[in-house]
Amino acid sequence: MRNPPKVLTVFDSEALSRVIAQDPYLRSVALDAYLVKAPVIVSAATLIEVTYPKMNRAGFDWAISRLRIIPVTEHLAKEASKLLADAGMHGHKHALDAMVAATAIQVGGVPYLFTSDPDDIRALVGKAASVIPLT
Repeated sequence: MRNPPKVLTVFDSEALSRVIAQDPYLRSVALDAYLVKAPVIVSAATLIEVTYPKMNRAGFDWAISRLRIIPVTEHLAKEASKLLADAGMHGHKHALDAMVAATAIQVGGVPYLFTSDPDDIRALVGKAASVIPLT
């Protein structure tokens, strides 16, 4: 019998920001995944995007301690560039969305991508990931 594909949770910057700000829903998503040893994935670029002067540093440290942080590599950058080209999008405006999308696709498994920008992310990932809109 084959092993079922692994389910992955992927956060964009808004999802991670809400975890840091102690949003009950997204913190429970992160904690539930952590407790069942299902990885919650973020691009290393997302860590930079969520940082601002008055950020809750303790919340940030708590959140990232439960994440699998995927480095921005040359390979991922090239994949993100291909996603942008395929979607007809410009890197100047959509570079970070493309990195999140490429990260979700390249880590394998069945990614569920939590995002505040569902239309752009859907255009980038196509059917390779399930997009969960944040409201």
